[in-house]
Amino acid sequence: MKYINTSYSLSIVLLLFLVSSCKKVEFENTIKDSELPKNVLPKMKPLVEEPSLDGNFISNTRKKIAHFYNKNWPKKRANGAFLVAKNGQIVFEKYDGLANFNKKDTITASTPLHIASVSKVITAAAVLKLANAKRLSLDQKVKSILKEFPFEDITVRMLLNHRSGLRNYAYFTDRNDGVWDRRNRLKNQDILNILATKNIGVESKANTRFAYCNTNYALLALIIEKITGTSYKDAMAEMIFKPLGMTNTFVFDYEKDKNRIVPSYKANGIEIGKDYLDEVYGDKNIFSTARDLLKFDRARNRKDFLEPELAKQVYVGYSKEKEGEKNYGLGIRMINWKTGQNFYFHNGWWHGNTSSYITLPKEQVTIIALSNKMNKSTYNVKKVAPLFGDYPFEMDTEE
Repeated sequence: MKYINTSYSLSIVLLLFLVSSCKKVEFENTIKDSELPKNVLPKMKPLVEEPSLDGNFISNTRKKIAHFYNKNWPKKRANGAFLVAKNGQIVFEKYDGLANFNKKDTITASTPLHIASVSKVITAAAVLKLANAKRLSLDQKVKSILKEFPFEDITVRMLLNHRSGLRNYAYFTDRNDGVWDRRNRLKNQDILNILATKNIGVESKANTRFAYCNTNYALLALIIEKITGTSYKDAMAEMIFKPLGMTNTFVFDYEKDKNRIVPSYKANGIEIGKDYLDEVYGDKNIFSTARDLLKFDRARNRKDFLEPELAKQVYVGYSKEKEGEKNYGLGIRMINWKTGQNFYFHNGWWHGNTSSYITLPKEQVTIIALSNKMNKSTYNVKKVAPLFGDYPFEMDTEE
């Protein structure tokens, strides 16, 4: 009888398992979106191993940001989250106020807040990943994807950069002409059906001018659903939230979440109730935290987030009708100064929720502010940018 060396056999098995696992990890990290099987959703990947920051830099910068924060958000006004990071490392973060004024729940690092139109940046990221995976083309006609869509010349790109010429659904459903009964909650599919059947028309001819319009992103959410064969909520979770570990981020599900979400408030502390527009997603209706949005931003700044040619198109200013510094790319706002310096951001507002997302790729800086109590100070966080680069905003950092 021959005896088998058990330890030796186990070692061989373990070695083969490790080699197989390493090959799998290498495959997952190098495969391109365009090479994925058609039934596999392209996923965002976290950015890892960023350069460490100097301790003195962190300390000095944190002190200046703290002074800025205390000056801009007195205790009576502060109600939300504020985070500043460089190379993915948090330099400063602060959480103040109440998530629910009646229950007295405090806002913490894990409290999901409504990010309003900052949701558009995430919706755009999903569309861009699908384009990167060759599941759709940015210059593809919307009608080729959404068959009911009545306008022949509008493309996916025009939805992303707000050059479609479409009318805002919040306006054409708020009229007393029978277009929509406001006693019923409006859904994304309803918007498409109204456009197809109610002779709404357009504000302007396709691709003739920039006009910021929430209808564009409500339709992009439907396009995501059509291309992926799943709900927008599930597509966002599978493509973005789960792969990046955004554990406190979700798309608002009205029936499931209406009684558990953080409410929003007027500046005087009066709660703002829900209305008939609260079920539309894509343009809004993502709840997240500052830390989760930091994870998203770093993944969005990976060199392989998109193929180089597609990545270049994201930060191109598409509204050139009027001379000026302000512009809009593919799901991102920008300021382009004549000095050559560029500032990339997106703000949001819905009910009492205000939000600001700033990404500075050159300096690898992320600035995020979220509030569930109406407060325009949220948008002043751009004034922190001069601490990291040549940005012409005035920031008082003196004691």
